[in-house]
Amino acid sequence: MIVGVDGSASSLHAVEVAAYEAYLRGVPLRIVHAFGHPTGRLPTGAPPWHPGDQGLESMAHGTLARAEERARKAAPGLVIHRSVVPGDAFEVLDAEARSASLAVVGSRGLGGFAGLLLGSTAVHLAAHGTCPLMVVRGRPDPVGAVVLAVDGSEAGEAAVRFAFSEAELRNAPLVAVHVWNTWSERAYEGPGDPLNAMVVDADHLRESEQHLLDDTVSKWQKEFPQVTVERQLVRSRIRPALIEASRSAQLLVTGARGRGGFTGLFLGSVSQALLHHAECPVVVVRGPATP
Repeated sequence: MIVGVDGSASSLHAVEVAAYEAYLRGVPLRIVHAFGHPTGRLPTGAPPWHPGDQGLESMAHGTLARAEERARKAAPGLVIHRSVVPGDAFEVLDAEARSASLAVVGSRGLGGFAGLLLGSTAVHLAAHGTCPLMVVRGRPDPVGAVVLAVDGSEAGEAAVRFAFSEAELRNAPLVAVHVWNTWSERAYEGPGDPLNAMVVDADHLRESEQHLLDDTVSKWQKEFPQVTVERQLVRSRIRPALIEASRSAQLLVTGARGRGGFTGLFLGSVSQALLHHAECPVVVVRGPATP
């Protein structure tokens, strides 16, 4: 498991969360700091890093030492490795995540790993990364449920499995939420009112959406029988409904892009909204069928 850190309060909190996640899984934690010139400040033709940057390197190691101290307080006895890696934040974290079970970052910071949501890096990592990405944000309920956003897509199966596994690790209930409306494209959030759009048979559509939710959850309940599951079928706009569900959750899990996505998008609008507005940490899980 890896966590990106830049020394900000947000990234140090992410380190504590990552340490707990690593403890639950019984795996080592790798704390990583990208070492290079801040974006936009690099002289023309200069490399992103060179051996003469002794002052910057010393600062980076100081940042990692503080992060390691926080991790050890959060999870005593945890095996911890730390790395100062030259390069761009996304490229470094993307490379480090290739052998990780989970990558963790903060929601805001100093422009490095923890500042991912200030730009497009978090979205890029969630869309293209090779392992699930947790963005630590909000004020999670420590005794709340793990909330799963069910979209019924083939790619979303990876998110379902992750959510069940996480609920088992945390000894927490799982709330599987499937939001539906009367638009044929369920992720549509454009003009008009999807709640009152004309359909041939709204009752039949509701029944179909209930079957989708039941089918998605049932097969995983057999594999994780010890996880208590609550199924919620919600008729609403998708993004506000899931953000509302996050208010009483300790974690929200979503796929990278569901059935309502468009071929040209690498990360669905719902997933992006959750990364920016959820009231608890969000994990985006890419499935094998996700572009």
